[in-house]
Formats: sequence, structure tokens, C-alpha cells
Amino acid sequence: MSYLVLARKWRPKRFAELVGQEHVVRALTNALDTGRVHHAFLFTGTRGVGKTTIARIFAKSLNCEQGTSADPCGECNSCKDIDAGRFLDLLEIDAASNTGVDDVREVIENAQYMPSRGRTKVYLIDEVHMLSKAAFNALLKTLEEPPGHVKFLLATTDPQKLPVTVLSRCLQFNLKRLDEAQIGGQMTRILEAEAIATEPGAIRQLAKAADGSLRDGLSLLDQAIAYTGGRLEDASVAAMLGSVDRTRVGAVLGALAAADGAGLMAEIAELAEFSPDWSSVLDAIADALHRVQVRQLVPDAAVEADGVDVDALAEAVRPELVQLWYQMSLGGRRDLPYAPSPRAGFEMTLLRMLAFRPSDGEAGSAPGPRDAGATRAPASGRTPPAAAPARSGPRENPFEPRAAAAALLRDETGPAMSAAVGVPAAVARERPVPVDTAHDAPWAPAPQTTAPKAEVRPAAPPAAARSAPRETATVATPSRDARLADAADWHALVAGSELRGPARLLAEHAGFVSYEGGVLRLSLAPDDEHLQGPVLVRLVAEALAPSLGTAPDIRFETAELVGESVSERNRRVRDERQTAAEHAFTNDADVQRLIQQRGARLVPDSIRPFDE
Repeated sequence: MSYLVLARKWRPKRFAELVGQEHVVRALTNALDTGRVHHAFLFTGTRGVGKTTIARIFAKSLNCEQGTSADPCGECNSCKDIDAGRFLDLLEIDAASNTGVDDVREVIENAQYMPSRGRTKVYLIDEVHMLSKAAFNALLKTLEEPPGHVKFLLATTDPQKLPVTVLSRCLQFNLKRLDEAQIGGQMTRILEAEAIATEPGAIRQLAKAADGSLRDGLSLLDQAIAYTGGRLEDASVAAMLGSVDRTRVGAVLGALAAADGAGLMAEIAELAEFSPDWSSVLDAIADALHRVQVRQLVPDAAVEADGVDVDALAEAVRPELVQLWYQMSLGGRRDLPYAPSPRAGFEMTLLRMLAFRPSDGEAGSAPGPRDAGATRAPASGRTPPAAAPARSGPRENPFEPRAAAAALLRDETGPAMSAAVGVPAAVARERPVPVDTAHDAPWAPAPQTTAPKAEVRPAAPPAAARSAPRETATVATPSRDARLADAADWHALVAGSELRGPARLLAEHAGFVSYEGGVLRLSLAPDDEHLQGPVLVRLVAEALAPSLGTAPDIRFETAELVGESVSERNRRVRDERQTAAEHAFTNDADVQRLIQQRGARLVPDSIRPFDE
């Protein structure tokens, strides 16, 4: 007697035996019980989720000799013949091998004849999307208005390829992929009925490898039974699938968290002894990182350990680093076919993770987001008085810059030039920058480099800093006009004000003319005259009142712009800093050597002052 594979032996014969797909079963059951059965049904979904099985049970429900019911008896001749695949009035058509219009015309011609044995003639067309355009056109009329004794059951894995004219004539049911618990539960019931010993880990591996398809899972189960000789053990199934023990994955992540390069390479060597599928190993690492992240960000959620010390890793690695490693594992899996060898691609992915390991100051615990108020010493080495370290101990920089000109690189600088100077972009971001808080824009000159650069004049300091000596000298004088005597005072006054939006735009584009007797005379370029609306002028006057003692009467001169405006000053300083940065970078010795000896080239407009 020939052996019957598990997928066929344990094919459900009643709706109650189906695994999952409750939404489809409920709709069909109600239709059968009420007698409101549509003439055309379309079942869609991935392979092995029950499309053909549901169609056969539905055909059996329509033709059971005990009467139309959602629960066929399974004992009458019609039910037995349908289960055996020999029922004359159930015509199963494989559209993948019968794609032509002639095949469909034969179906249409036979549809007009009454059933031979049952009450309903059922046409089950599998992989219906494989039919040709002419075949679909020939089927449309019959599909819309078939004889009363005909039902069409269509099944496909790719409904997007079906014409909308076909979709509109059918009731469509989308069958869902089964989850691992559903597949594992069905496997457990089958193994108990077959009296086959098994370990829980083996079932879990097979259910995961099934990838949502119960039929694929049962095929793998058949293969595992043959491979292990009748007893399913965790290690044997892992060897068959080419997967690795999850404890090995935990050891790999532990070496990464400890920044132990030698230990990491030793773990990779041990993995290689099992000849694993390196892509599946990266999948396992990504899965473990997902569980670690859930434990970090949602501590109350249930997380399965599965051979990985999730709690220890959650404490050892920062949450943002877990996210970075997760993306690297996905990227490494995608790029694996392009690597010189699968193992080399796997090693390079883990070495990339190792390069982005936490430094000594961060490896201890996984706190929340970093304190936004934490500051570091500026590039000049001077520590601002208000700056204080956010964590105990300074953060160690794992990289050493090879050229001072690399400090001028911005994040957007191309990777090739970043590598040329030997400094990753991540290091450049660590260096602080002085910022004019009133403008929310950097105002300090670019950092000094080894190459000469043009002199850059910083912007004027805030008004509060510049006005203190003058206020002391004129404390007995009622007039406070000395505070606003020239364009430099005007620039400082605007920078220290609380102006926002269009009102600040007006003040920054205005040039200082004079301030006397409470009258502030300003000038605007012809292109900016649209800014001097009454509301904006009033807002500027009110914002200057605290510094001038009273709200000034602002008047605009009709002459051309007299003084340099704040906007022009900022633009001039920015241009000077850009010129200095380009000069310093292009004249750096390392950059010149790379250009002359290695053929490197500069990407136009890629150089930016460092503090941008």
C-alpha cells in the first residue's frame, strides 16, 4: 500500500476541522444554512492556506445526500467520492495548464447540462489568474449568469492579475496566512495521532520555517520524520533546516554587546561548523533584536527568551543601538548575494555592528534618550562655564582624525571623501558648535585648521553683553539713546530681542540710519518694502521697548539702504566662512595627497563649515 503524505492524509473534510480562516467559514456557513448561496466565489491567498480545501468542502456541502448543509455527513456516496476526487459533478480545472480559450469554451458547453449524480455541478478552477485574456472574455457571460445548477469556485494566489470584470462577478474571500501557533498546534495534534515522539523546539522550528503555509509545514514535517528516523529532536531538525541553535545567536549578540571582537569571530567559526544558511542566521539575529527592543521599550509585554538572554541584552545595549543593529541585519541579509561568499557577507555584517558598538561609557546600561541639555567641550578646548557632563566620565571617541581639515566636513559630505580623510561622519557630529541662540544659527567662525584661511569676523554679541558698560556710564542721564548709536548696536539689539516670524524678518532686513529723541529711522531695500506693514512695525517697536526704555517711533527712509542689515551681515559672514572652509580643506596636505596619488576628486558644493 502506497504511503499517503501527511498533507493529504490530514486534509480537513469539514469546516470544523479547518485551521484558521474563521471569517471565510462563517460567511460560507451562513450562506449554506440560509440558502443564499452565490453562483461564483473567489478564494485568494498564499499557497497552502486552504483555498482548494475550502472549495471541496463547499462542494460537498452542496451535494451531500443528506441535504444542503454547512455540516455534510461525510458518509454518503457523494461525500466519499468528493473526498476521493472521483465525483463526476465536481470538475477541478488547473488553469495553469488549461489557459486557452478552447478549454474555457468546453467548460461553457458542458455547463448547460444537468448534473450527473448530485444536485449542483461545481467548477473548481485553480490558479485562475493563469487564464489568457481571450479565455477570460469567453468566461465572463457564463460567470455572470450561469445555469441554476452550476456554481463556480475560483482559487488564485495572485488576484491582482484578474480582470476587474471577473472580480466584480464573484464574492471574494481573502484567506490569511497562518501564524506559527496555529501551524505548530496542528503539527502537535498530528504527531500525537501518529504516535511520533517530538521535542517542542523541533515543532517551533518547523512552524517558523513553514512561513504561514500549513501545507508547507506538513511537507517539512514529513521530511523531518524521514530525516530523524521517527523521533523529532531539536538539534536534528535544526540540522535538516540549516538553522542554528538560538543559544548560538545569543552568544553572538553577547559578544557584540561586550565589544569582544575575538569572541565574535570565534562564535562565527563555531557557527560555520554546522554549515548553516547564513541568511537564516541573520533572520534569527533580527528576530532576537526585535525581542530585545520590545523588552526595552515595552517592559510589560510578554517576550519569549528562546535561547537568548533578552533581559541581559536589554540592559547592556542602548535602545537606539538595537535599532541600528536591526537595520544592519536586514541590510546584510539583502546584500548577502552580492558578497564574495555567504560567510564573508555574514562576517562583514557583524563586523559592521561591532564598529557601531557602545563605547566604554555607554556599555553598562540602556537608559532612555540622552539628556538634551548635555554639552561637550568646544573644538578649541575651552569649556563653557555652564557646561557639565551628562554622564559620569567623559565619552571616549573610538576614532582618531587623521587630518584637521576633516573637521570641516558636514554630515552630507559624500562617503568617499569622508573615508579619504579617515574620519567617519559620526565622529564629526560629536564636536560642539557655538550658536547664537537669538538667531538659532551658528555665528562663530569655522575652527582653526592646519592650513591658512581667511579671517572671519564673528557677529556682534547679544545686546545685554555689549550694553552693560555703557549703562554704567550713563546711569544718571535720562536719555538712553546711547544704547543705539550705530549699525553694530542695531545688530546686537535685534539679535537679543524676542522677535519672531515676519516681524523679525522686517528687523533683520532693515538698515540702521539713526535713533534720536525716541524716533528710530530705518531704511529698507526696494525689494523689502512690502515688509513694512503697520502690524509688523508695531510688533518691532514693542519688542524694542524693554531695551530702549520706551517703544520707539519707527520711520522708514525713502532713500536707498544706508547701513548693513542683520540679514546682509549674516549672509556676508556665512559666505566668508564658506570660503575659508573650502580654502582650508582643499589645501590640506592629506587631501592633496589623496587627489594626487589616489586619483580622488572633490564633489562640487560638498564642503561645508564644520559648525553647520
